[in-house]
Amino acid sequence: MRHILLPIVLVFFSCAASRKGNIDLHAVSFAQHPKNIILLIGDGMSLPQVAAHVYWKGLGKTIFEQFRVIGFHESHSCNELVTDSAAGATAFSCGKKTTNGAIGTLPPDNIPCPTILEDLAREGFATGMVVACTATHATPASFIAHQELRAFTDEIALDYLKTPFDCLIAGGESNFSDRYDKLNLLDSLRMKGYVIRRGTRLKRLPLDGAKPFVNFTAEHEPPTASGGRTYLPRSTKIACEYLQKRSKKGFFLMVEGSQIDWAGHANDRNWLRAEMDDFDKTVRTALEFAASNGETLVIVTGDHECGGLALIPGSGKKDFKPTFSTRLHTASMVPVYAYGPMDELFLGQYDNTDIYKKIVQALGRSFPQY
Repeated sequence: MRHILLPIVLVFFSCAASRKGNIDLHAVSFAQHPKNIILLIGDGMSLPQVAAHVYWKGLGKTIFEQFRVIGFHESHSCNELVTDSAAGATAFSCGKKTTNGAIGTLPPDNIPCPTILEDLAREGFATGMVVACTATHATPASFIAHQELRAFTDEIALDYLKTPFDCLIAGGESNFSDRYDKLNLLDSLRMKGYVIRRGTRLKRLPLDGAKPFVNFTAEHEPPTASGGRTYLPRSTKIACEYLQKRSKKGFFLMVEGSQIDWAGHANDRNWLRAEMDDFDKTVRTALEFAASNGETLVIVTGDHECGGLALIPGSGKKDFKPTFSTRLHTASMVPVYAYGPMDELFLGQYDNTDIYKKIVQALGRSFPQY
């Protein structure tokens, strides 16, 4: 079936690849297997959010239209049809279903599950995360921490000391420095050799790859894209170039457009529009890096839909009115976009846990749980 779908998808999207202003992604010769993995997660992003973004920007002007390989994943958690970000991200990171609210743990006894970041770090890959939320928020936490509830943010911060990682660009410094237990985790990270920086200028970082680093972009949550946050695309570029220098084996980078979800919860179309535009620029940055070397697999998806977004006809024939039906998550299937070596693995319809399995398969590796 995969071999039938691929030509159809290639033909359908070939015109988008040649539109003016788009980068030439498809003149690249891919390696047999990827050396690097970039997983970009639009939290709360499903097909309605992508469609709204395409029509807001104008046909042919978004990065999503340049992908030739597109699939869909089923986002439910192990015990509920509608997932939350913790269970959704744990499915991506561990390749197994868990209960809503769980961070890197599995039912019924909240047993920690090894994540793709931990798996690859053990094998000598460089690893990193870039997000538009706090480091202890559900999605980034699910790649590095193991807690039965996402609300245990101080405990999640402690877990950052247990798994070696190479770079982190995120908000949430207060979870590491202003804690109930009076521990200063910034000092603990420094003792482990990390360079600690603050702000969004991303200055004085060890970009030669000599040392691991953490850059906190805010004490608590970073601002919105419409409120002045611009660091996500540039941080993604910096992280890719830095991680490439950190290990000859390759790297794993998780990037999250965190606040697409928050705009959905708020039913705020202007917030959503700005966040989708920022995420588009971020995905474009990742694809430009991948196209420059032919050995990087880029996967773009969401963890779930948020807001029950519908695109209702507006006053004109080409107008639409984004309309929300809920302030909660929904059970909508979620698109998966892929580019790079072995990207055809991501065609079709599959469970969200298969994202992990397909990454492992693309790398030509095998880990104990499989």
